[in-house]
Amino acid sequence: MPDFDVLPPRTRTKKISVLVILSYAFDWLIMVVVGLIGYFLGNVTPNKRPFSLMDNNIAFPVTEHETVNSALLLTFNAAVPIGVILIVALIFVPGRTVPEGTPSSLIWKRKLWELHMGWLGLALSLISAWIITQGMKNLFGKPRPDLLSRCMPDVENVMKYVVGFNPMFTTNATTATYNGQLVSAKICQNPDTAFLDDGFRSYPSGHASSAAAGLIYLSFFLASKFAITFPFVPQETIASNSGAVTAFPSRLNRRNGPAASLSANTAYEGMRSRSVSAVDDDPSSPLDPAVVKQIGVHNTTVAAVRRQAAAPPVYLLLLAVLPFFLAVFIASSRWFDFRHHGFDILFGFIIGTINAYFAFRYYHMPIRAGGGWAWGPRSRDKAFWAGLGSWSYASDKQHWLRPDSEEEIQGLRMTGQGIELGGLRQRGMSPVVKPGDIHVHHHDRDESSGATLEPHENERI
Repeated sequence: MPDFDVLPPRTRTKKISVLVILSYAFDWLIMVVVGLIGYFLGNVTPNKRPFSLMDNNIAFPVTEHETVNSALLLTFNAAVPIGVILIVALIFVPGRTVPEGTPSSLIWKRKLWELHMGWLGLALSLISAWIITQGMKNLFGKPRPDLLSRCMPDVENVMKYVVGFNPMFTTNATTATYNGQLVSAKICQNPDTAFLDDGFRSYPSGHASSAAAGLIYLSFFLASKFAITFPFVPQETIASNSGAVTAFPSRLNRRNGPAASLSANTAYEGMRSRSVSAVDDDPSSPLDPAVVKQIGVHNTTVAAVRRQAAAPPVYLLLLAVLPFFLAVFIASSRWFDFRHHGFDILFGFIIGTINAYFAFRYYHMPIRAGGGWAWGPRSRDKAFWAGLGSWSYASDKQHWLRPDSEEEIQGLRMTGQGIELGGLRQRGMSPVVKPGDIHVHHHDRDESSGATLEPHENERI
């Protein structure tokens, strides 16, 4: 793509408007409301799936002292991430890339913004997982592994509560024999209805989903801020020769390897093979200077590619995965505390993980492409609504072209249409251009005379 001489696009106002502040306050309000709805769902009587008194999977004892109770869970999945995000934002943001002489006010604005985005993403992750899990618990009404211990069933009159198909059916229910038939929850005589109702909230695991939502989000946050990812080279900097990223490019087979697509006159292996054959024919003849130069450029390119990335220190990797391991421990505790079945725990953990990733990407740039930053604030005119035809909530001008629209502009040039980009002067920047700054001249040609007609008046795209 050719270079354009451009001026930087007009930026937004430096101060965040009251309207933008209100839009983010409204986000917080929505999350609080959704969280309260989730709490309300926890007090709603769930569906109660019929069960068998002879099912050993729900005959475990009630664990009086949970390994991770609700208070401890809230500490791990919310309080700890809140504190860690606060420390990282205040100490490590904005990092060593700040130019000298930058006003401290700008530095603190960036710190507070990254802190706000970190907390907002955490809240979105936790509350989304919370409302999904609470709703599913009530819908499915699956018995917990300790249900029979909670139930206190009326075993003397068990046949009165048999539901569904009864292979031991008889007209006299009092003389029938119970042989593992399904019974309804009405057989339970425990007067503590809240404790009994909770026995039908096994699927999915709330501890597993909450732990994953909070702690895996924290792992993503730490990985982003400390650049903890697999080493990679941005696609734009990789040499055009695909063999440049191999271990020993000089040993590639020119016919079968990645260099096969290059012509024999320009491919590195082709030039090298010709130079070697020339030396074999005449040992006294020196290498072709052009070949020597090409080999040098090739080796420099290979060295440059492999030195553009390196693995982060292991202690940073450990720092990022510790929250994940803690989430796994919390989820596992629900198994040996007899609170959930295995599938309940796995599915709850999946719910939390998906919400953690979604919330992180909703407010933060990709780990491999964002430099550890959160997305910027919304623009004033799109604080609450962008509408159709807008690709971003961050641009002030509703009709700006997308950055990749310059490909369309180049396509117009190739079709014979002249384009003037108003104010394009600085070289090396991708223009973000308003339609009013783009003028198209149609150079129509008189088919009969072959003469070029005068351009029409400027037309706005």
